[in-house]
Formats: sequence, C-alpha cells, structure tokens
Amino acid sequence: MIAYWALTVGLIRSRQTLAENTMISSDHLSRWQSALPFWLSFLLVPLIWFSASQGGWSLLLVPLVTWYLFAALDGVFGLNLENADLETTEDDLFWYRILTTLWAPVQFVTLFGLIWYATHTGHLSTGGKLGLFFGVGVITGTIGINYSHELMHQKSRTERWLGDILLAMVLYSHFRSEHLRVHHLYVGTPRDPVTARYNEGFHRFYPRVLRESLISSFRAEKDMLARKDLPWSDLSNPFFRYWALQGGMVILAFLLGGWAGVGLFLLQAGVAIWQLELVNYVEHYGLTRKHLGNGKYEHVMPHHSWNSAHKVSNWLLINLQRHSDHHYKPNRRFPLLQNYTHADAPQLPFGYPVMTVAAMFPTLWRRIMNPRVRKWRAAYYPEIIDWKAYNKATNPAPK
Repeated sequence: MIAYWALTVGLIRSRQTLAENTMISSDHLSRWQSALPFWLSFLLVPLIWFSASQGGWSLLLVPLVTWYLFAALDGVFGLNLENADLETTEDDLFWYRILTTLWAPVQFVTLFGLIWYATHTGHLSTGGKLGLFFGVGVITGTIGINYSHELMHQKSRTERWLGDILLAMVLYSHFRSEHLRVHHLYVGTPRDPVTARYNEGFHRFYPRVLRESLISSFRAEKDMLARKDLPWSDLSNPFFRYWALQGGMVILAFLLGGWAGVGLFLLQAGVAIWQLELVNYVEHYGLTRKHLGNGKYEHVMPHHSWNSAHKVSNWLLINLQRHSDHHYKPNRRFPLLQNYTHADAPQLPFGYPVMTVAAMFPTLWRRIMNPRVRKWRAAYYPEIIDWKAYNKATNPAPK
C-alpha cells in the first residue's frame, strides 16, 4: 500500500509543469543547516545495527526504508527545482565535503564490525545473517558506491583514495576506471557498456554490463599506459592497487569471521553491485548520441541522461538524480549540480527508489519508459528515421 500510494502521489507531482529554477546563494549553502538533509544517509548506520541486535522482522528495515520510505517521502515533498550559485567556493561547501569524506571510515567500521558481530553472536540464524548482510549491501551499494562516485571525480588525492577504499569494500574497484575513462567519454555510444539499450531488459543488461565493463576498464588503462610506451604490467596500472585493496578486504573479513565472514562479505558486495547497475540502467536507458558519420558522435549534452528532481531521494543520493548536469559538467560537486526542466532534459516520472524497483519488471519498465524514449527521439532527433542501429548498438564505435 505504501509503494502504491507513493507511485500515485509521485505521478501526480511529476506531471506538474516544472517552473523556472530559483537560485540558492553561496551564503545559504555555507550553513550547516543547508547540508543537513544530505546527512540522512548516516541514519542507516544505527538502523542496521539495530537490525543486527534484534533480528527477525527488523532485518527488513534497511531495504524498506531505502526503497519504500524514501519513495513515499518523495511523494509527500515533491520536486526540488532550486539551483545553487555556481560561484560558490570550496570553502562554502565544507559541510558537504565532510559528509562524503566521513562516510568511508564509517562504512568500514560498520561493515567489518557487523561481520565480526554476526559470526560471534548466537541469536541470528543463518537466514538472519543472510538477511542482515543483504541490508548491508543495500547500504554499501546505495550509499557507499554513490559516495565513491562523488569522491573519484575530485582532484584531491585523499578523496580519490577514499573512493577506492569504498569500491574495494564491494569488490568493484574497476568501476573507477570504467566510469572515468569509458563511461563519461563514450556514454550514449556503442562503446559504452553502461548505456542501456532500448528494449534491453535489466536481466539482459546486467550480465552484459558485468562482463563488458571489466573488459573495457582494463583495456582503457592498458591503452593509457601504451600511449606512454608502458606495458599493462607497469606498476602504475591502477588495477594493481584495485587488486591489493580488494584482497586486503577479503583477508580482513576472513580474520574477523572465518569463511562465514568471507561469505557474508561476498553477499553484501553482490547486493551492492546489483544496486549500482540498477541505477546505471535507469540513468541512460534508451538515450543515445547522434552518429555524425565516420565514427564521430555529437558532444554529450544534458538531454543524454535522465533527470529527476525528486527532493528526498536526491537527499539520500546526494543529487545523483541530477544526472543530466553531472554528465554535462562531471567535475561539479554534488551540491552545485543543476536541475534541468523538461525543455532541456528528459525527466523520470519518479525518483530512483521507484524506478530501480520498476526496472526489475521488464514489462512494467517498458510500459513506463519506452513511450518516453520515443517522445525524446521525436523531440531531439526527428531527422533519424531508422533507429535499428542505435537500438542494437551496431553503429560504428567512436574514434
């Protein structure tokens, strides 16, 4: 009933005409009160510990909160159409920067603390432990990978290292190379594994993207080294750092909980990766860049990503749903990401909590999204008559 009510209210709100965005001053952004809503994610930490201590029905709390409560709150609070002043300085964003910086040690202590706790307590059954670490994976995927995404885009070496540590905790370190060296360069083209194709259901997308992203990320780093006349085996290849960090995480899980600890660690990592790729699937489904001929494609624009202005889920996901602007200006910190209206970018009817659930049901997903993709094509590319090559990603690979 909660999910149905959230869908209904959210649909009504999403059909409202988006007004002109208002500006948030840098003075306002610099206050800790302005950043406070984005700290909601930290409430999931005591919640997962409560679940671990109580067991039973409480093990459902984290998935229910992240998927359903935030969807319901989106329906209540509606859209956020305000945009931050782009002249805002790094100093003004202190409370936003400390948010993503602190998450890495908090997640580290939570993940490995729970591995020790779950393998040394007697009140959790095997099923209870599995349920607990499913919830942990929801946190490390929904929050942890998302925060690593913010950190990997920054210039600070410390922030990038924290991003690497977060990704190592879910055994998906190559996501950094894939995202920075492949996805942002080739989004909306046949060379980007992460761009979900029109009519490609998530259950076909998922195994494809797992395989192709690993291959493309390694190839991207290998090619980068080749341009410096270095072999892939050179120690500057970040994959050596990825493997070392991931190996260290698995060893630590074993030291704390034995093989059961390793199993629980692998479970949360699998759930986290699934959460990430669900979001990747939603973000670009059916949106392609125009092939200009001879392997050349138009520049990335805001209309090549789905935008969502839903307020509360953007608090949880630190404005990840303002994805149109993220691809247009990848180096902007999350509080400065701009919202786009219907005139400039395609809009999702709901926030990610609802859309990722819908993506698990291909018939429902196509019913919601395919008409929107066709409308998008008619609006931006009326000159393209035959979309078969775009649908199958058989256009020439970009040069």
